[in-house]
Amino acid sequence: MPDADASGLTVGQVSARLDVTVRALHHWDEIGLARPSLRTAAGYRLYTAGDLERLHRIVVYRELGVGLDRIRTILDDPATDVPGALRAQRARVTERIDRLRELGAELDRMIDAHERGPLLTAEQQTAIFGPDWNPDWPVQARRRWENTPQWLQYTERSASRDAADWRAVADAVTDLDRALADAMDAGVAPGGPEANRLAERHRDVFASYFPLTVEMQVCLGRMFEADPGFAAHYDGVRDGLAAWFRQIIDAAARAQGVDPDTATWR
Repeated sequence: MPDADASGLTVGQVSARLDVTVRALHHWDEIGLARPSLRTAAGYRLYTAGDLERLHRIVVYRELGVGLDRIRTILDDPATDVPGALRAQRARVTERIDRLRELGAELDRMIDAHERGPLLTAEQQTAIFGPDWNPDWPVQARRRWENTPQWLQYTERSASRDAADWRAVADAVTDLDRALADAMDAGVAPGGPEANRLAERHRDVFASYFPLTVEMQVCLGRMFEADPGFAAHYDGVRDGLAAWFRQIIDAAARAQGVDPDTATWR
């Protein structure tokens, strides 16, 4: 490090040389950690070469995460076990590095989930969701809804799920589809207690993807009936199920004070 000249260096000059804020230098001065040794006739305080050496050591220790009180002890107490203190700090730094690596891996999973949905191979998706499952569907869904809060919520859940978690989700959906078909076969009327319970169960099951309000459920019900892909799924479970499902969703919404004709995605 270059030595200060005979007149010393101002706070601003030291700040630029060590890349430390003037505020930090003033603070270290106030607490007696690193005080300028010289003073000009006009009263300005100047740092000597020895002051700069001390400041340089402080900066190094601060970058290692050592607290100011501990730095003071390391610099001023001859009895301090400096190697031991540094080893302890290295252990803490190692822990932080390990945690940052874990966070990096979690971020990678979040990015992957945002871009492709379930973090499963095409073979795993088919095995879990059935032979009619198209692994391109999550990508298509991203293109359609990636700018919505619900897609972000879905990807947050996807990032933390493995194959067993997705199997549980798929089983819950299959059980619900079966219950809907059985209820329709049994002549359950939309608006009745059993039909309303099924509508509520659908919202609970769908929460595996993202929280679903009654209004949003109504919008989904419209899509289940009108969209060829969704309609084919439900009508494949039982002929006419897509339309009947929308009817029980609408009736359950009315029971909760929501007008299906004016419901919006919110």
